[in-house]
Amino acid sequence: MKIGKMVLICLAVAVPVALGAFYYGRTLNPRPHAGDVHEETAHGTGEHPERGEEEAHEAEHEPHGSPEPETDHPEEERIRLSEEQIQALGIVTAKAGPGTLETVLTLPGEIILNDDRVALVTPYVSGHVKEIRKRQGDPVRKGEVMAVLESRELADAGSAYLAARERLLLAEKNFDREESLWRKKITPEQDYLESRMALSAARIAVRSARQKLMVLGLSKGAIERLPRKGGTSLTRYEIVSPINGQVLEKNLTLGEMVEMTDSVYRVADMSTVWVKMNLLQTQLPHLKKGMDVLIRGVGPVGDATGNLTFIGPLVGKETRTATGRATLSNPDGRWRPGLFVEAGVTAGEKHIPLLVPKRAVQRIGGESVVFVPGEGGFEERVVATGRSDENHVEITSGLSPEDRYVIDGAFELKATLMTDSMDSHAGHGH
Repeated sequence: MKIGKMVLICLAVAVPVALGAFYYGRTLNPRPHAGDVHEETAHGTGEHPERGEEEAHEAEHEPHGSPEPETDHPEEERIRLSEEQIQALGIVTAKAGPGTLETVLTLPGEIILNDDRVALVTPYVSGHVKEIRKRQGDPVRKGEVMAVLESRELADAGSAYLAARERLLLAEKNFDREESLWRKKITPEQDYLESRMALSAARIAVRSARQKLMVLGLSKGAIERLPRKGGTSLTRYEIVSPINGQVLEKNLTLGEMVEMTDSVYRVADMSTVWVKMNLLQTQLPHLKKGMDVLIRGVGPVGDATGNLTFIGPLVGKETRTATGRATLSNPDGRWRPGLFVEAGVTAGEKHIPLLVPKRAVQRIGGESVVFVPGEGGFEERVVATGRSDENHVEITSGLSPEDRYVIDGAFELKATLMTDSMDSHAGHGH
């Protein structure tokens, strides 16, 4: 009985104490509400989950007309120009459309002499150089005297010709006389036949002597003038040019002895020259004789158009190339032999759905762009390019047929855009 009372007394004391402790704990550590922020969690992790919910809720009720300012402003890329400025910059627009793209083979080449118009001038007799009239670089005409030799060989041949002529004259007179006497039956026929045979032999001798002089280089006119010259003039041998052209080399000196095997001059007609090219074996199927060849020189030499006149039949074992040759007109002499050039041959054409001149495409910020007319000015439009030739480029996307674009003045618009951008950055810097 005593033990039961004691248990009741302990419970009576413990229950109020436990209730008081529970109440006291709720007072010291109250439970956070849904809108409260746990400061320890916020500072410990750097995150605010509840605050994010509130911000998201506020963002839903925030008006759509007041977003954060964007960094890109497409309207600022528009270039506004007046009509006077457009004319001053030379801006011209055109409609985009199809075109023909040329397949051009680019070949390295070298200007060389036209071998068909080069002459080595060699005397046909030996002799001493008496006069020199043409020197390196001088122009020369066909038949013009370049130098004069004093030749004993020529004198001997001339003397033989003159002697043969004299014998021919005597033979003609003797034949006329014998023929007259024979017809009058004063002399026998044997004398007539002998005079006739002597006349034929004299004519053959003159013809032989004349041919020898022609082989030595004398013209018909010079041979006909020989009988009217004195004996001393028979030694005079004139070296003449066989073609019109320019003296490239002179290999004789006044007073020296030259032989008939010596090349004393080298003359070239450079009104036309050749362009020597190396043709790859993969290019040979696309090339044919008669094709036009665009020759491009370095610096002020400029461009010219020639004609493919030769394609070598053999391919080198080591280089795997064949020799090609184009003939190029050179009336002013600007294409000098030895110059390295670039030769372009149009080997085919392809129809392209959308083709624009290369000058219309500009590079801005690492992208290819064209300029199109916009409201109150011009806008840049990013495009993708494809195949190209020397002057045109294919547009594969970003521009459609019939769209108007700036065909002339694109570079000026790019410069204007860059200038405006620099000015804008400078203004923000202040």
